[in-house]
Amino acid sequence: MREPESDTLFEGRLFSVVRRFQRTDGGGRRPRDIIRHPGAAVILPILDDERICLIENYRIAVDETLIELPAGTLEPGEDPLQTARRELAEETGYRARSIRQLAVFYSSPGILDERMHLYAANGLEPGATALEPGEKIRPILKTWPETLDMIRQGLIKDAKTLVGLLYYGSFEKNCNI
Repeated sequence: MREPESDTLFEGRLFSVVRRFQRTDGGGRRPRDIIRHPGAAVILPILDDERICLIENYRIAVDETLIELPAGTLEPGEDPLQTARRELAEETGYRARSIRQLAVFYSSPGILDERMHLYAANGLEPGATALEPGEKIRPILKTWPETLDMIRQGLIKDAKTLVGLLYYGSFEKNCNI
């Protein structure tokens, strides 16, 4: 009897965990547990005066309030651009006249298949936030030099935020990081 190529170990609301079997050079099988995630949109909100809208976001997994770019999980069948618009408004209150994709990357491909879709949002108009129950999120506005100083000081620890800011600074803003 042939063993299955993968087994579902856990099925949750936002993700699942599967055990896949990788063939080894010697013909054996190596089990690997993988988190399956629908993907997420990450938004770099840039105000007309070029300040960056970051958020302070309490994360129970690390029991810390982190400084992040707004982001959120894709709903089933949802286009990442729709997710970006929805999450920007929910977490910051801002609505964007223009959103463009900057990059797509994997957050932690050793254990997770989550694809992160990075967008820059411009032409921001303020509005009300729509936080989910239990979310503790507060928008903060920083100049580009202040944002870079926060990275240098280790105040920004979130990987998607570091990727988003450093990508923007390296390829979009034309500045020396």
